[in-house]
Amino acid sequence: MEAFFVSIATVGIAEMGDRTQLLSLVLAAHYRQPWPILAGVLVATLANHALAGLVGVWFGVLLRPALLDAVVGASLLGMALWMLKPDAPGAGAAIGRRGAFLATVIAFFIAEIGDKTQIATVALAAGYAHLGPVVAGTTIGMLAANAPVVFLGKAFAERLPLRTIHYGAAAFFGGLGVVFLARALLR
Repeated sequence: MEAFFVSIATVGIAEMGDRTQLLSLVLAAHYRQPWPILAGVLVATLANHALAGLVGVWFGVLLRPALLDAVVGASLLGMALWMLKPDAPGAGAAIGRRGAFLATVIAFFIAEIGDKTQIATVALAAGYAHLGPVVAGTTIGMLAANAPVVFLGKAFAERLPLRTIHYGAAAFFGGLGVVFLARALLR
């Protein structure tokens, strides 16, 4: 259960102000169909994070536990630093003129490649070696962060204290990184 809950929190926090959250805002404004957009986010996230999780589990099998904890800890510290650099609007994938669902699946899957949340999924799957709970948790975290944006749109996004959220997320990732590095040193 720890892998599941840490995955929800990690991705939910990492997604705040992220390019895919901005993409959700653009899709919501363009199509004004929240349910197909949210369904597209779900499908794209499941596919993307399942692949990322498989890569993470593969890395986790190859590395000794202490080295794995050190790599995951260093990755999370890197994520903490990355959170201090917010994404700019328009940094996501371009949107085509297809239906809301298909456009969301394609754009979201592409925008998620190399994104903070995908890299976090790789690190979490490597650290916990439980693919199902990690992918389920990262997907729920992604939906939890994007659903308000999709349903409430621009008015909601403009009221968020993104700078504070980014600093809080950086502290969260830094703390997780320190925990994994401490585990590496204690093995």
